[in-house]
This record gives sequence, C-alpha cells and structure tokens, in this order.
Amino acid sequence: MEALLAAIEASGPAQYLRVSRFGYAALSFAHIFGIALLVGAVIPLNLRLLGLWPAAPRAALLRVLVPAACAGLLLAVPTGLLLFSVRAEEYSSIGFLQVKLALILAGILSAVAAYLRYGLTLEGASEGRLKLHALISIACWVGALAMGRLIAFAAT
Repeated sequence: MEALLAAIEASGPAQYLRVSRFGYAALSFAHIFGIALLVGAVIPLNLRLLGLWPAAPRAALLRVLVPAACAGLLLAVPTGLLLFSVRAEEYSSIGFLQVKLALILAGILSAVAAYLRYGLTLEGASEGRLKLHALISIACWVGALAMGRLIAFAAT
C-alpha cells in the first residue's frame, strides 16, 4: 500500500499541484463548488421527502435537483482524488478521511438503491420509506461534509 501511495504522490498531477499555488487553489475551489452543488441539491430534496414544502411537486424537484447533485458529485470526486494525491501517504492515515469516504459510499449506495427500487420519481415508495431514505441521505452527506472539514485540522 505504501508503494501505491508513494506512486500517487510522485505522479505528474500531484507534483504540479504541490508547486502550483494557483493550480492547487483552483482545484480546491472546484472541489468545494462540486460539494456545494451536491449538498445544496441533496438537502432541499431530502427535506421535501421529510415533509417540508408539500405543495412543491416531488417529481419537479427531482428533475432539477438530482442532476445538480450528480453534477456536483462528478466534480467533487475527481477533484478530491487530485487533492488527495498531493499528500496521499499522510491523508490515507487520517481517520476522518476514512469515515468521509465510507459516508460518501453509503450516500451514493442509498440513493442508487432508492432509485432502483422505486424509480426516478420515487412514486412507489411509502412515506415512511421516503423519510428513512431522506434521513440516511442527510446523515451521510452532512457527515461527509463535516469529516472533510475536519481533515484540514488533522493534517499536519
């Protein structure tokens, strides 16, 4: 594992990011922007599933917020991997990162499971099941956000 982490740190992109102040800053901005898109879409959608804004049609919100969340995830993941590459050996030993990755995986799997079982508009799900999925989703994404912020304080 150490050899793999060392190879990641020795990669061209990682070397560039370590010496490029503005390259690293731009990448960090892109990562945060992706997270903002993801969490900014997931939270209102899940609050709707929990019963807030009952007059807002669920299908209409899903059509807008799911693609926004997916776009955010598709931006946050590769930029996060590139940020990781800069100090892969150090970051890999930080417990907050490991918890963050587990929460991200759980959030993705939970969403995929809900859509596979109930369809893209979640029409077949009971209110109780929707609320359970919403609570799991909120816990996963807010937890991942918190763990990501704590990584900065754990890194030396």
